[in-house]
Amino acid sequence: MADVTIEEVTEFSDELADTIERLLPTLSETAVYDVEIVKAIVASDATHLYVARLDGRIVGTACLVVYPIPTGIRAHIDDVVVDESARGLGLSRRLLNHLVDEANERFHVRTIDLTSRPDREAANHLYRTSGFVQRNTNVYRWQPAAE
Repeated sequence: MADVTIEEVTEFSDELADTIERLLPTLSETAVYDVEIVKAIVASDATHLYVARLDGRIVGTACLVVYPIPTGIRAHIDDVVVDESARGLGLSRRLLNHLVDEANERFHVRTIDLTSRPDREAANHLYRTSGFVQRNTNVYRWQPAAE
């Protein structure tokens, strides 16, 4: 049986940077890798980056963003991704469950939100079967004009 661990990243490493650079295209076709952003995530008090290790090697990542607003402490889960070589082992579910537990027990959040494109069928199934309920809401995005 494979040895799986999930841990919060507290220090930047080349292994982390290499893993995120490798997995980033799985998350977004338009995202551009930036090592300084990875360093900022690790240093942030609001963004908590977690990794899943399989036999010691990082094969998955997920971010838990925790922030206070007037209606309470809220959280958002972003960028849950597992390397293709480690899919089918339940690592996405383990990562997600770990982040939910951290949000509840460590940060005492009022709610946790996440979003997923409709075409990501496996991810949407994971979220529904993990207790997340699809909200009837509009999602709006502002982007700066291209230079």
